[in-house]
Amino acid sequence: QVQLVESGGGLVQTGGSLRLSCSASVGTFTFRLYSMGWIRQAPGKEREFVAADRWSGGITLYADSVKGRFIISRDNDLRTVYLQMNSLKPEDTAIYYCAKLYRMGTFSNDTNQYDAWGQGTQVTVSS
Repeated sequence: QVQLVESGGGLVQTGGSLRLSCSASVGTFTFRLYSMGWIRQAPGKEREFVAADRWSGGITLYADSVKGRFIISRDNDLRTVYLQMNSLKPEDTAIYYCAKLYRMGTFSNDTNQYDAWGQGTQVTVSS
């Protein structure tokens, strides 16, 4: 069973930065062959795609709302994906989930294409 564990959330002031990490359990899937993404959900809102990192490396996707402020990256040796969040705004407040693309070798910003999800980490940006 795939296990994804996020960390790095917290409370930060507007304009601050946070770095989220997501570690994938060993032996459950071939990490380097799957695209990984970050998806968030604010209270009372639909879940929203944030960023994705293509399995083959070098290509990323971002939601317009975070483009230029967030950076997704991965370390295949550590089976970890990161989300560097800069210039944070109150509207970035949400639970952030790490997720794995359902199909090996694909790449998408459609949250329905992601299957395994972590437990989420809370990010709160105060104004």
